[in-house]
Amino acid sequence: MIESARRPLLFLDIDGPLIPFGASPRDLPGGYPTYASESPEDDGANPLLARVDPSLGPRLLALPCTLVWATTWMSDANAYVAPRLGLPPLPLVGWPEPSPDDGRDGLHWKTRTLVDRAEGRAFAWVDDEMSEADRAWVAAHPRGRALLHRVDPRHGLRDADFRTLDV
Repeated sequence: MIESARRPLLFLDIDGPLIPFGASPRDLPGGYPTYASESPEDDGANPLLARVDPSLGPRLLALPCTLVWATTWMSDANAYVAPRLGLPPLPLVGWPEPSPDDGRDGLHWKTRTLVDRAEGRAFAWVDDEMSEADRAWVAAHPRGRALLHRVDPRHGLRDADFRTLDV
């Protein structure tokens, strides 16, 4: 087993990868599956939380990496999403305040922050919003191995995504 401090980081977004959205009735005729919470006090937090599939938690924990929230949910990720997945509280990426002089050049607003946060350590980033511009920028600014993995937000994490991440 790889020492926890040297394991690759897995930066994990919530909306899209863990909470699927945007499918048409043709894609999902019965609508999205929902899962009851074992913690009734969080049921009113966000109605989309019912879409979080608790079976993803053990699969995420089994990946050879250190999980890190890379989401705008911030502390709510640990308060509401982690318990539904059976995850311990995870570290959070802190996002800088947006600046009008940001000059992202087509990059997702998370890209530079995640590369900086990795500090040269190998990482994977799981999100539904990244593009080829993000992949090209990361490849042109190598600081360590990186995998930018886009998840289809209509379906969330699936078996094929886990096969890609389990390397």
